[in-house]
Amino acid sequence: MRWTVMLALAALGAAPAPRAEKPAFSIGAIADAQYADAPDNGQRMYHTAPRKLAAAVADFNRQRLAFVVHLGDFIDKDWASYDAMLPIARRLRHPVHFVLGNHEFAIDDAHKPQVPAKLGMPRRYYSFERQGWLFLVTDGNDLSSYAWPAGSPEHKRSMAAHAALYPDKPLWDGGIGGEQLAWIDSELTRADRRKLKVMLFSHFPVWPENPHNLWNAPAVTALLERHPSAKIWLDGHNHDGNYGERAGIHYVNMKAMLDTRETSYARLDFFADRVELRGTGRQGDLVLRLRPD
Repeated sequence: MRWTVMLALAALGAAPAPRAEKPAFSIGAIADAQYADAPDNGQRMYHTAPRKLAAAVADFNRQRLAFVVHLGDFIDKDWASYDAMLPIARRLRHPVHFVLGNHEFAIDDAHKPQVPAKLGMPRRYYSFERQGWLFLVTDGNDLSSYAWPAGSPEHKRSMAAHAALYPDKPLWDGGIGGEQLAWIDSELTRADRRKLKVMLFSHFPVWPENPHNLWNAPAVTALLERHPSAKIWLDGHNHDGNYGERAGIHYVNMKAMLDTRETSYARLDFFADRVELRGTGRQGDLVLRLRPD
């Protein structure tokens, strides 16, 4: 019967529509929801953040997703802001992963060590797998002027590194320390060996060159380029968004949810040879072809 129908359609000059290719899996991504209980300040429309996050959560809940990632700056400032936003995020019926941004630490020093646990993170940086992909959640505040209590060993180490190595870099950016770089190298080596594809999540961009990039962005890109498993670096921080490809690696800077009267977020569909980023609101679409291993 099926062939009879197809022959009849062919005789009429019509052919059955090809089946749409289905992704192996999909994820949701948001950058810079960045809520504060404060008056709007220019493009920073703080009062819209809870509503826009709730709408994105409702949209994601209608979709089949492996997980949702927030790419840093979930809040703009103040410890109490977490209690305004986290109940909204917890409505997600999917697992959620948070990346630490600089504004996560725009709080009093006493609460800074508690931020990862508040967001349900197992550690400040970690990895997990999904269907042939390894995802690395990185911490670009490892070296920073703001993420550690004043006078702590971590703060002293960060300020010494900035003075000696990165004096021209903005203090509202951060860097990845040597221990974490070694961990990224080890994770990518493991992925190379197992033929996994790797997507790295960061709050901070590393390419193209931009004032928002990590202090030690060149060291990070050089590390990634040594590993064929490294496919995509996904980040936020630069609210205007950005994109570049270098040595076959895609560097995707998503637009901020905060700085728009509509919204900005995306679904990413994973196929064997590409990842398709489907934007909502201000976030545009991208097709990211994967370099061979």
